[in-house]
Amino acid sequence: MELLNYLVSIFSEHGYFAVFSVLMLCGFGLPVPEDITLVAGGVISGLENSKVHIHIMFMVGLAGVMVGDSVMFLAGYFKGESILKLKLISRIITPERYSSVQTQFEKYGRWVVFLARFMPGLRAAIFMSAGISKRVSFLRFFLMDGFAAIISVPIWVYLGYFFATNFDELLKHIHNGQIIILSFLGLTILVIFIIIKIRKTE
Repeated sequence: MELLNYLVSIFSEHGYFAVFSVLMLCGFGLPVPEDITLVAGGVISGLENSKVHIHIMFMVGLAGVMVGDSVMFLAGYFKGESILKLKLISRIITPERYSSVQTQFEKYGRWVVFLARFMPGLRAAIFMSAGISKRVSFLRFFLMDGFAAIISVPIWVYLGYFFATNFDELLKHIHNGQIIILSFLGLTILVIFIIIKIRKTE
């Protein structure tokens, strides 16, 4: 995978700072897959004679993810709908996408923030829309997003670490990792749906 090789080469040269920076930009809507970025961070930790420690890389990856997500939320929270008029933002959050996110909040409430972590391409729009609408506080947003990140981030980072010297196997396991996360997401959605139904009948 060319992108993975490219990221590994950059991260090998610039270490933690590069991983943190790219993940933060992913949170801003940079069209680079967050999972591949995390895997690349894990890979450089597992290379022979690497000066990068895997557990520190996990923390750096988690920090990069959370900072990027939080900035998007807070930008929407403090700027409100006026931020949607900015040219760059309008490309990420179209009126149709913003309306769709609000509909999802009506249906699922704060759980949309949790589920957004597993929705590549929509994550930035959902987080900023959550801030704009003020449907959740920053603390609740941070906790929900952090809970989701604690699930996904270590899977990708440690996957890269354990298969750093075998890219063929790594690519196979990246696919398996996606299946595991999507399976967990499906189970989570089912549990949320059941909880909502129970509350409505009370």
